Amino acid sequence: MPDTPAPTVAPAEGKLGILNVGLGAVTTTLIAGVELAKRGLGEPVGSLTQMGTIRLGKRTDDNVPLIKDFVPLAALEDIVFGAWDPYKADAYEAAVNAGVLDRHEHLAPIEDALRAIKPMPAAFDGAYVKRLEPENVMADTSKRGMLEQIRKDIRSFREEHGCARLVMIWSGSTEVYIEPGAAHASLDAFEAAIDAEDPSIAPSMLYAYAALLEGVPYANGAPNLAVDTSALRTLAEQQGVAISGKDYKTGQTLLKTVLAPMLKARMLGLNGWYSTNILGNRDGEVLDDPENFKTKETSKLGVLEDVLEPERFPQLYGDVYHKVRINYYPPRGDAKEGWDNIDLFGWLGYPMQMKVDFLCRDSILAAPLALDLCLFMDLAQRAGMGGIQEWLSFYYKSPQVAPGLYPEHDLFIQLTKLKNTLRWMMGEEVITHLGQDYAEDELAGIS
Repeated sequence: MPDTPAPTVAPAEGKLGILNVGLGAVTTTLIAGVELAKRGLGEPVGSLTQMGTIRLGKRTDDNVPLIKDFVPLAALEDIVFGAWDPYKADAYEAAVNAGVLDRHEHLAPIEDALRAIKPMPAAFDGAYVKRLEPENVMADTSKRGMLEQIRKDIRSFREEHGCARLVMIWSGSTEVYIEPGAAHASLDAFEAAIDAEDPSIAPSMLYAYAALLEGVPYANGAPNLAVDTSALRTLAEQQGVAISGKDYKTGQTLLKTVLAPMLKARMLGLNGWYSTNILGNRDGEVLDDPENFKTKETSKLGVLEDVLEPERFPQLYGDVYHKVRINYYPPRGDAKEGWDNIDLFGWLGYPMQMKVDFLCRDSILAAPLALDLCLFMDLAQRAGMGGIQEWLSFYYKSPQVAPGLYPEHDLFIQLTKLKNTLRWMMGEEVITHLGQDYAEDELAGIS
């Protein structure tokens, strides 16, 4: 990257419209958090763009600005929100129904702002999300009809709200599992499949396709195939539109991308890793269907194999039993619990165990990720960085990468990559952590 000239980044002028696919727990928590932060009524905890810092130069330089002061990100005050959802509830009602935020402390002060956000009818097909009973769907439910309506909605929202730029982000439900196939191999095949009502073209792909055709960056917060196909990757590169995905890395998988690299770094072996979750929100209800769960399972299972590289270390990771379970448990609501049992071994093969019980809040962890992704995707677009944004792997369970590459899952390598990308974009030196220059400086001082 240092040999590639830094891009020219256009300023973040005017309004940034964030178009959310889904107005459920994650999206309403995101919107409410931003509206509260605008008014000084809440802190955007968990957001790297709002609270994170970045070191510039040497450690001895003590130059560590806030990321938002270093790169030209859109200001929270310039953000306007829109959404599609299969239910008619406005953002306030949806937030109350989600039960994530305190109605009196966090929703009442911004009720007017939330009430103003009314969902557009969704491009919805019950074959892909079977556990929901929609009441707010597009009149024309043909694939071509839904695609064209999404495009019209994008244009209308841009004009109505006077947006200078838009970003689309999927925070909707996990769809049934779909393998990449012939319909996804080229744009011509993709177009033909739309007209043929091919079931391999899911609603998430229609949203992604519409975004690309309208020049709108697309971030995929679910494990759906969506934009991760040859046809849409190629289109994104040709159109110079930023894309990224897949699947917000929030709870259990976040911990895996910390703990698994630790085991590998210390060359500790692994016999098995059993993970189970209980979750009671809409996401949990959808994932209670086996076909939808398979999509999520595939995303969650891939992490260990990619991190541990069993083909390189067969004696340590060649026979790992990895099991993932998600159980829908309505009383828990959005307060997800992820429990892990890890059977590992060390010197001379002696066994050890690790147990982790993460009592987290799904949308509280996901909302700041969604904000960061929207701001960074907008930044990438203004920098002319079309195609896959691998530097945003930090936010995803199953990072989208160029064909032929394996994804990097180690959370701290991902963070280094993200910050080095920002340094490069702004013409600063990337940081390698080699440290040899400090020793050379000390020797020069002695001489």
